[in-house]
Amino acid sequence: MRLSCSDLVIYVIFMLDDTDRRLLRLWQDTPDLSVADLAAAAGLTAGRAGRRLDRLREAGVLLGQQAVIHWPALGYAVQVSLRVSLDKTAARAFDDFIAAARAVPEVIEIQTFLGRVDVRLCVIARDLVHYQSIYRAHILTLPHIADIESLMTIAAVKSEEALPI
Repeated sequence: MRLSCSDLVIYVIFMLDDTDRRLLRLWQDTPDLSVADLAAAAGLTAGRAGRRLDRLREAGVLLGQQAVIHWPALGYAVQVSLRVSLDKTAARAFDDFIAAARAVPEVIEIQTFLGRVDVRLCVIARDLVHYQSIYRAHILTLPHIADIESLMTIAAVKSEEALPI
């Protein structure tokens, strides 16, 4: 689910019981399990596990499943984090910037912040020449940039999607 800066979102806290936690832990550990295998591992019937998963989806706890692609295996060797401060005198600066940044295929993550830095972009490239091309042709042309700072990633020390359930 993608949210824009202008979206107002109110989350209702969903109370998990032990069975929900067990299902979520198992699925985080082995996301390719079928519902039947997940149910067996959790000590439930397939029907009961399916109903639980449906309830978790309806409550917005489970947003979906996705394939995670290891981008360095596809030749992307460079990752750069860009910290961007926007021109806050423009009324639509955030929305315009984010819409344009989403259109850059090499931008794989966009985060917004409160403070001196407004937005962080994660950009991948095949090499430094490719990054320079992306930076000049796409990043520097994004609207409403007041300041930009580049941080090249040397190593990802921890990158964990699983939650401590």
